Amino acid sequence: MTEDVRVRFAPAPTGYMHIGNLHTALFNWLFARKMGGAMILRIEDTDELRSTSDALEVIYQGLKWIGLDWDEGPDVGGEYGPYVQSERLDIYHEYLDQLIGGERAYECFCTPEELEERRQVMRARGIPPKYDGRCAALSDDEREELRAAGRKSCIRFRVEEGGTTLIRDIIQGEVTYDNALIGDPVIVKTSGFPTYHFACVVDDHLMRITHVIRAVEHLPNTQIHMQLQAALGFEPPAYAHLPLILGEDRTKLSKRHGAVAVTDYEQQGFLPEAMFNFLVLLGWSPGDEREVMSREEILSSFSLEACDSSPSVFDVQKAEWMNGEYMKLMAPEVIAERLLPLLQEARLMEDSPSAERWEWLVQVVDLMRERTRLLTTFVSWGQYFFTDDYEYENRARKKWLSREEIPERLELLADRLQLLATWDHQSIETAVRGLAEESGVSAAKVIHPCRAAITGTTIGPSLFHLMELLDQEDAIGRLRGTAELARAGKLAAEPEDE
Repeated sequence: MTEDVRVRFAPAPTGYMHIGNLHTALFNWLFARKMGGAMILRIEDTDELRSTSDALEVIYQGLKWIGLDWDEGPDVGGEYGPYVQSERLDIYHEYLDQLIGGERAYECFCTPEELEERRQVMRARGIPPKYDGRCAALSDDEREELRAAGRKSCIRFRVEEGGTTLIRDIIQGEVTYDNALIGDPVIVKTSGFPTYHFACVVDDHLMRITHVIRAVEHLPNTQIHMQLQAALGFEPPAYAHLPLILGEDRTKLSKRHGAVAVTDYEQQGFLPEAMFNFLVLLGWSPGDEREVMSREEILSSFSLEACDSSPSVFDVQKAEWMNGEYMKLMAPEVIAERLLPLLQEARLMEDSPSAERWEWLVQVVDLMRERTRLLTTFVSWGQYFFTDDYEYENRARKKWLSREEIPERLELLADRLQLLATWDHQSIETAVRGLAEESGVSAAKVIHPCRAAITGTTIGPSLFHLMELLDQEDAIGRLRGTAELARAGKLAAEPEDE
């Protein structure tokens, strides 16, 4: 069985690639790799009006960003192609003829307006709306009359009128649907394009898919797919429907919860390794208390049977925490490589840094990463490392820089630092603490104003170590410049909103 496993990730290129898509792709990839099987990428572009080449490129980028590969697909080929559904239209005709010949499919001439009118009547009567089978029994003459009148037709699949459809799902368990509650679905649109129901059933069979792993929203569709498989004489694959991903308010994850596109999280500074780890824990557990795991550890423990059927919550704070944990585990050189393009985009680092400048950046990363959760935080929170053009936070103004004694204290510290022959954290600390002792104040009353002046913030990594990474004259210039602004009353705290 392990060599025969074939799974597919089959996105529609109709918009951005969201977290739910990536979650489905990840679980397909894990199962294929765990079982020694094949991962197939199939593009389901039968929505010809909304499918775009840009959206297709976004799919490729999202999968590659998180580190997923595939064995067959539009870009790598394979024995069972084409792997884009719009290139397979001729293939579907054969199976459509089989359904029509077996009286399991028929033409429907109902207009969208007529269908909506009937649905409204059903709702008004408290009946679940479904297609009422109006065209199912049309005679040949009646169909000819409708065509002559200019009516366009789609093709509907004739579902079983009675009984039930039983789905044995690996994750959701046994699920039973009443056949009488569904109407005959459209399988070929008036444009001639197959719908999702028809195309995916044919393609899963022809591509020898053994396991369909997809979001639980598709579970009701499985009733239709299994009936289509039976009508066409196909052996159904095994099904595993992944749990819903909810926002923190426990409603379905959507744009109202903020970022849901994969590219949004990449731009926010999430590491792909951390997002891989975080997403796999939405609906699966290794069976112990582990949370931060390598890809190898996840693969060794993974199984579909260990997946949870209950919805999972996408907790952004938990995702950021996990990202921070990965920051701590990574070599600073690796983080610096990921960070450099962001700094260059913000014009905080040159395009081709020298070896000395690169080594300095690695030291900055190493100092900051213990308290940093996202790559973008290095750009926003650590801006003072890269430029003198930083803002003074209101908290820094209010707590330290607006005090009457601060300008003189900063000037005295600048004078003392000017005398240092060696610019390292030990010498800097000795100078700061020495000034505090001579001034008869606690060390904190020199350290905190110094941090506020040099960084514009009240928090951050070790003051003495960060100052060591700044140019000596630059640090002294910041102290004197801040003292001048404070003396002129330009660093008064701004009123805070109530």
